[in-house]
Amino acid sequence: MQKLALSIILFIFSITTFAQVGDADKILGEWLNEEKDGKIEIYKTGNSYFGKIIWGNNIFEDDSKTSKKDVKNPDDKLQSRTLLNMVILSDFQFSDGIWDNGKIYDPKSGKTYNCTIKLKDDKLEIRGYVGISLLGHSTYWGRLE
Repeated sequence: MQKLALSIILFIFSITTFAQVGDADKILGEWLNEEKDGKIEIYKTGNSYFGKIIWGNNIFEDDSKTSKKDVKNPDDKLQSRTLLNMVILSDFQFSDGIWDNGKIYDPKSGKTYNCTIKLKDDKLEIRGYVGISLLGHSTYWGRLE
């Protein structure tokens, strides 16, 4: 009887775990930012979620081939990195329908913010903030097919 009860508990736990992983991976893929001037690919490494710039209206030099550099970054050592393929979302963890405990980097200003991500009606609500989320700003990204 104990083996049956243990088997049932393990079965229920595994179903719950797989369901949560499926929900967590719903943000994977390509997204267009609210201004429609940047495309971000969200991917997973281990149990963490990241996002990198894969296209942008203003990320190339005049020759349309050379990626612009991260010149607004306050860290002199990072100003030479390119905007193309730059990771701007980092270290998000999924819990209870929210991707949290991550950071978002804004290459337009050179600032990094705490961030939460929520999926609402196939749009991402990206909320960057300093201190507490209540004092932040949200932007909405649309999924690309």
